[in-house]
Amino acid sequence: MATQLAAAVTSFVICFLIIPVIIKYSLEKNLVDIPGRRKIHKKITPSMGGIAIFIGFVLSTLIWTEIAHWKDMRFILIALFMVFFIGVRDDLVPLRPFMKLLGQVVAAIVLMALFDLRLKSFYGLLGIYDVPLAVSYVITLFTIIVITNSFNLIDGLDGLAGTIAGIALLSFGISFYLAGDIVFAVLSFAMVGAVIAFLFFNWDPSEIFMGDTGALVIGMMLAIAAIHFIDLQYNLPAEHPYRFKAAVSGAVSFIMIPLADTLRIFILRIIRKQSPFTPDKSHIHHNIMRLGFSHGQSALILGLTQVMFVVIVVLTRSFNDNYVLLGLLALCTALSVALDRAIQNKVPKEN
Repeated sequence: MATQLAAAVTSFVICFLIIPVIIKYSLEKNLVDIPGRRKIHKKITPSMGGIAIFIGFVLSTLIWTEIAHWKDMRFILIALFMVFFIGVRDDLVPLRPFMKLLGQVVAAIVLMALFDLRLKSFYGLLGIYDVPLAVSYVITLFTIIVITNSFNLIDGLDGLAGTIAGIALLSFGISFYLAGDIVFAVLSFAMVGAVIAFLFFNWDPSEIFMGDTGALVIGMMLAIAAIHFIDLQYNLPAEHPYRFKAAVSGAVSFIMIPLADTLRIFILRIIRKQSPFTPDKSHIHHNIMRLGFSHGQSALILGLTQVMFVVIVVLTRSFNDNYVLLGLLALCTALSVALDRAIQNKVPKEN
């Protein structure tokens, strides 16, 4: 664990030292996020924090990964570099959504074709195991795109994305370490350190945002970690003390907040006969703030909820995936309904 902690500390220091420079340069060059109709923040804020996160992550990874393992992770870094440059371009000069999606697809293809990052079966979900190779590629591509963009969507208020990312990556990092996967443990902890450093400047009131640069890189890293986690856990020996029999549920629970929020808003928009991709303020964090909570309080509430899901799946890791996943879905539904009712009860009081 010493190497993983060293990776986290190294990325933290690098990111922490770079961010003030980016803030100053961004303000001088007007590389900022301007408040608007769909945005919660009220002041002009630099939006290139993802650059510092990425630099801290990459340098720490290269320093603390043994040379013998560089071959294993080079294609991961290539894919992350691709989405990094897509994010930088979008933060500087907005890209069309199709072009952003195309870039993510190309990065996903690199991971699947060169690193063999794949969901190689259904892992017992609904009693299904083996799947054709073509189906494996399609499911993997869909999973990468969904997770990457669900994290991007959750980046809506000060401290929230960093809090969720830190909890998820720490959960993945510890599980990889306990499973004996040192390379992915270093990757996860290196990203955790950079994210924590970023949070010092992103907590309410925020001095800088991670922008699409950070959201896409972290989202892609979470997608990679989730897919690798599922396949790794499924193939561990049955007697391994830290094996997740509910491997799919484990990965889902680590990133439950972004996934649940994305599913929720898509369902709501379809019910309203709107396009699922129409931007609005129906995200979970928007609703929590309608109850009177601040940015920081909302981030903490969702962060603690994310921790709750992690704890639940750790305690139920030896159960069948179908039951655990169904339980997680039921709990998400109950929490969503409770939140909606709380808002409905608050509206008459305000009138």
